[in-house]
Amino acid sequence: MMLRKAFALFLMLSVLASPVLADRLKDMARIKGVRNNQLVGYGLVVGLDGTGDKAPFTNQSFRNMMSQFGVTLPDGVNPNLANVAAVTVSATLPAFAKPGQELDITVSSIGNADSLRGGTLLMTPLKGADGQIYAIGQGSLVVGGFDASGQDGSRITVNIPSVGRIPNGATIEREVASPFNKGDTITFNLLQSDFTTARRVVEAINGYLGPDMAYAHDATSISVRAPRDPSQRVSFLSILENIEVDPAEEAAKVVINSRTGTIVVGQNVKVSPAAITHGNLTVTIQENPEIVQPDPFSRGETALQQDSQIAVTEDPARMFKFGPAVTLNEIVQAVNQVGAAPGDVMAVLEALKQAGALRAELIVI
Repeated sequence: MMLRKAFALFLMLSVLASPVLADRLKDMARIKGVRNNQLVGYGLVVGLDGTGDKAPFTNQSFRNMMSQFGVTLPDGVNPNLANVAAVTVSATLPAFAKPGQELDITVSSIGNADSLRGGTLLMTPLKGADGQIYAIGQGSLVVGGFDASGQDGSRITVNIPSVGRIPNGATIEREVASPFNKGDTITFNLLQSDFTTARRVVEAINGYLGPDMAYAHDATSISVRAPRDPSQRVSFLSILENIEVDPAEEAAKVVINSRTGTIVVGQNVKVSPAAITHGNLTVTIQENPEIVQPDPFSRGETALQQDSQIAVTEDPARMFKFGPAVTLNEIVQAVNQVGAAPGDVMAVLEALKQAGALRAELIVI
């Protein structure tokens, strides 16, 4: 039953493939140099209910923090830090983020802390790839998971209690320099590289703004002449990103997910003349254990006797033939008439590819 449902999904994804529609330029390209930046930091979470860690670097970090506040711990004394956990803090700094704005941060335990629930992150610098501090994080954690255990050793864990988030938990302290206002051109990078799509983008922009306003470097990058004034450049980009372009059709592909049985056939997939036969072989093994009592009945030992029954059945193989330049709809109809399950369809497609009859790229994930 599950295979039939999966095959029905395959047919729906194939037959109902819609024609290519126009997309806005903002949905199919990104501006060169305008990007997010990843931030990371190391800090301490305090206020835990005995669920902290006992890692040696946690003790070292705690000592360093206390020394900054003028508190010196005696040498050789290891404080019991059951309420403290060492964590990493990560965040994404969006483009054009300004000092004073706030970011959501994710806090993750790096020791053996059982849970961060109820903890508070102390002031933690967040650094970029260049080692500079771009934000400061601090606040109370929101943890979606929880952990509970009993005295008999039983334990239950829901979700991940060692990871939490702090909404608006970091304040931006430094702005990332952007090349947005530099140069005489703005460059768009397509999300999917394609020469035909790049040409159509250039034609759409030149048709809207005038000749020679845009030109393509390659299958990905398209440069557009833009005003130098920042306010004019913002208005100019607002116009550009809403221009609609018909993207080129994707290359012929067949994608197979061998774990779930999902098969997606692209619109331009074709099959050369080929004849296919595929039969289903079913092997059934049934175990019927029986309890026997050897003679004499009063003195024999009870024993377990195995009774195995093996049956092999093979469904009649059906053959169907593909003519030249078969379309996607014809492929689906032919396979559907055979009544093949997703696993059988995978075998047929792989055999067609090996025979050189499948005119598409076969991708198995």
